[in-house]
Amino acid sequence: MPYLRIGDRDLYSEVAGEGDPVLLLHGGFCSLEALRAPSEALVADHRVFAFERPGHGRSKDIDGEYGYERGVADTLAYLDAVGVGPAHIVGYSDGAIIGLLLALDHPDRVRSLTAISANLDPSVFTEEAGDGPVLDAVGHEERPDVERMAYERLSPDGPEHADVVLAKLFRLWTTEPYIKPEELSRITAPVLVMSGDRDTIRPGHSLRIAASIPGAQLCIVPGTSHHLVAERPEVVSTLIREFVTGAGAR
Repeated sequence: MPYLRIGDRDLYSEVAGEGDPVLLLHGGFCSLEALRAPSEALVADHRVFAFERPGHGRSKDIDGEYGYERGVADTLAYLDAVGVGPAHIVGYSDGAIIGLLLALDHPDRVRSLTAISANLDPSVFTEEAGDGPVLDAVGHEERPDVERMAYERLSPDGPEHADVVLAKLFRLWTTEPYIKPEELSRITAPVLVMSGDRDTIRPGHSLRIAASIPGAQLCIVPGTSHHLVAERPEVVSTLIREFVTGAGAR
């Protein structure tokens, strides 16, 4: 079924392939289309699960604000609904933050974590980058025409609702998350931290995340921005698949 009842909401879901379970978590103002390349790479020998959070892709919006803890709750409810216990988590941007929180607070549900362009707190967006603050760059980079076009094409709320979603996302990005680096030492799952060398999440921030997690691997993809999954789909997808497959063999 393309939709699953999660709480009091119907969320769009996709399931494909056979093998160890992998859960894809998309970014803010993204749909599952943004993770289509890694999904296709993984589905050859994994059972790939994915869903779209409220206000994203084909899932209707909610009246209230967004929050990462709400994202964690929805993710756990989704895993329960599809009958999956521990899974390999592949999260991008907001999805990567949800993945970190899952690995911290629900380690029994995380076999491995690939965290693409995650940040630990909003201060990363106040650092200088180029001609202005990183938050200015996010304001433009997180709203490329391709994502707005996808929203207008997919959203059941109609194209005019995009600005409502974006306003809630900017409030989220400027107030959450707050994860202390030292807390990451509690993560026991294998972790791959990935970002672009021109990412709005600066390489030094990604290094800090990886260095705080025991045994974590770090990959900075050259010549890419926050849209590294779309800019270097074959490279990023190959790296994800190799990591997930290796973690599954442990």
